[in-house]
Formats: sequence, structure tokens, C-alpha cells
Amino acid sequence: MIDFRYHVVSIVAVFLALAIGIVFGSTELQGTTIDVLRNTSQQIKNQYDATHARNVELNQQVSEDQAVAQAAEPRLLGGLLSGQRVVLVNAPGAPGPVVAGITSALRQAGATVTGQVNLQPKLLDASQNNQQFLTQLVQQLAAPGSVPGNGTGLQQAARLLASAILTKTTGSNGGTSGSTSGGSPVTSGRTILEGYAQAGLLSISNGQPTVPATLAVVITPSSAPAGGVSDPANQGLITVAQQLDAAGLGTVMAGSASGSGPGSAIDALRGSAAAGHISTVDYADNVFGQIVTVQALANALAGREAASYGQLSGDTAAAPSPAPTPSTSTPPVPSTGPHGKNAKTATAGQDSAASSPPVKSSRGRS
Repeated sequence: MIDFRYHVVSIVAVFLALAIGIVFGSTELQGTTIDVLRNTSQQIKNQYDATHARNVELNQQVSEDQAVAQAAEPRLLGGLLSGQRVVLVNAPGAPGPVVAGITSALRQAGATVTGQVNLQPKLLDASQNNQQFLTQLVQQLAAPGSVPGNGTGLQQAARLLASAILTKTTGSNGGTSGSTSGGSPVTSGRTILEGYAQAGLLSISNGQPTVPATLAVVITPSSAPAGGVSDPANQGLITVAQQLDAAGLGTVMAGSASGSGPGSAIDALRGSAAAGHISTVDYADNVFGQIVTVQALANALAGREAASYGQLSGDTAAAPSPAPTPSTSTPPVPSTGPHGKNAKTATAGQDSAASSPPVKSSRGRS
């Protein structure tokens, strides 16, 4: 029979063995373990130092490149858009530095910036109820006896908006009323914009977009929506861009580097039918990208082929090549060819239908 003394001896033996193990580990193994940890820590520190140094070097190079681009901006852009009027159409969440930088570049090119139209999430809401609301609003604002056109509520609303802020006519003001891209008469641009603003679809800032522009820049959000390329916010913005392109002499979609990657509106446009008519710039948050945005507008005005500019895998080039140069006279509006404005007008409705997803009962993100 095992007595109490045996249990005591056993317990003491266990603790004694544990103590011996601790002492042994702290003396014989301590040096080896610490050496391994110290070497690993030093390797990680060396990698961090090298990466940090490389990052500082790259940032310095970027700063120098931007300084060179800024110094060359007047020479690259001077007179490129003389006599043209440009309206900025900002998506919800469009980054302020991109808006300000493109505005400055446009003025360097001799263009008049008529103002900013700031789209609100409600305009891009793909829900059935909102589509019906947009259709009814368009019918209310369209000129008496006119036909607003077919398509989804957003397509009709974007078409009417485009007729209010864009024209194909160059001159001092381009007029304040005219026709939709389909030829139907419309009410004054001011009435349309005021109606849209009261409905919570947009706001106006920094100018008078009621004086129709000839060109448009659509500025995308600072980040991609959660739903990826098929997100209603992306598809809705493409629809707006298409209608702007059909109503004026050219449209470019531009965004920041962080907001132009996979799943963004620019990514979605590159994979749609609209890519054949609307150029994109995915690094307009720096001076070089802002220069390229203006150059892309000049190419659109001249009827040249649309392209995707940037460093992403889906881009066709970093910048237009050869770079556009100022013309001594207003470039003629191309009447034929796959990229002429007449061809754009004829296919605008088809492109909108091809690139826009079916209307859903709810939306993922504004």
C-alpha cells in the first residue's frame, strides 16, 4: 500500500526535476536561443532599413519628376484647349486634390472651366423605385411635347443632364438651351440643374455650368466600391460619362491612383463598350496625370482614338504619343470614322445599354 510519505517524495521529485530543467535550460541553452533570436532580429532590421532607404529614394525621384512636369506644364499645355469650355462632373467621393489639379491644368491649356457638377449618391441609385423617380423627374423637366428618350431612369436623367451642361457649339457661351443628343428640345439648363439639385441628385460649385461646355471630365471616387466593376455606382458613372460624351465634343474619365485600381469605375469603363470612345487617366492625383488628362481631352476633340493612360496592367500607354499640339484654329468635328463624334452620338444609346447592368432592387454602395 502506497502511504502519504511516498506521495510527498514523488511530488518533491517532480518539482526537483522541473527546477533542474529550468536551471539547465537557462544556462546551457540560453546562449544558443538568444543568438538565434538576435540574428533573426538583425536580419529583419537590415531588410527594413534597406526597404526604407529605397522608399526614400523613390519618393525623391517622384518629387523630382513632378517638379520637372510642373515646370514643363505651360509648354506642354499652353493653347492646347484655347476657346474650349470644360465642365467637371465629380462622382460622390471625388478627391479634392484631383479636382483642383485638373482645374489648374485646364486653365494652363487655355480652357474656360464653366464649373463643377457634384453628383450625389441618389442619382446613381439603381433601385427600381429610384429609377422610376428619375423617369418621372425627367418627364417633368423636359420641354413640353418633347420625348425624353428611352432607357433606364438613369440613362434618361443622364441624357437630360448632359443636354443642360454640354453642347457641340463653340463660341462665347454656346447657348443655354437646345436639344438632347436625340434631337428633342429641352428646357433651359438652369431649370434642369435646379430641378436636379432640389431632388438631391447633384450640387453645383465653383462656376456656372448653366453656360454649356464643349468638353467634360468625369472625376471618379477616391476608392473603388465594394461591389467591384459591376457595382451600380460604377455602372451608373459609366452611363453618365457616355451621355456626356454624346452631348459634347469629348469626355475623359480621370481618378487618383488609389481610386483607379481593380473594381474601380475606371477599371469598369476599360472593360466596357465605352472604352472605344472615352479615354481614362488613372493617376490624375499628380501633375503628370493632370497633364495627360488635358492631352486626352485634346485628342478627343480632334477625333483621335480613345485610350487608357497610366501604369496599370489594363492601360494602353502612360501618355498620348505623339503628344497633341495646339492648333491655330478650332479643330473640325469629325463626321466619319469609328471615333468621330457623329459615330459616338449614333451609338450612345447602344453603349449605355451594353455597359449598364440590369436594374436591381437594391444597391450596394453609393
